[in-house]
Amino acid sequence: MANDINVVTLVGRLTRDSELKYTNSGTAVCKFSLAVNRKKRSGDQWTDEVSYFDVVLWGKQGEALQQYLAKGKQIAVSGELRQNRWEQDGQNRSKVEVIANNIQLLGGNTGGGNSNYGGGRSEAPAAKPSNNQSFGNFQPSNNNGPENFEDDIPF
Repeated sequence: MANDINVVTLVGRLTRDSELKYTNSGTAVCKFSLAVNRKKRSGDQWTDEVSYFDVVLWGKQGEALQQYLAKGKQIAVSGELRQNRWEQDGQNRSKVEVIANNIQLLGGNTGGGNSNYGGGRSEAPAAKPSNNQSFGNFQPSNNNGPENFEDDIPF
């Protein structure tokens, strides 16, 4: 048996507000779409090319973070790729989604220099997943980052 690896890490912006739904058994399912830009050379010019990824966040982590996952918000997602297959109107269909294990809230809602990366962060920190999908109580941190250090260099 081969040792296969299925790991993905993305940093991008939400294309719409997240949607929170529940399965028949009561498990929370938070879904959203992420736009990720990359630079592409076109002749002598560099242009941005965007890719879109559907992301699914399960359980209490999805419930806790759903309120922060708004259109335009920059986030980092780590997880795995999963291919869903179904039949619709007699045709086989499939879709690849990112199943998130960890979400990190990054900058502000727009790309206009509103990023708090490296400075104080007023958003809630990412909840840490566990193997049994029990994420405990989610509490926003009062840690305001490097400005709590007495020195100019925080390391």
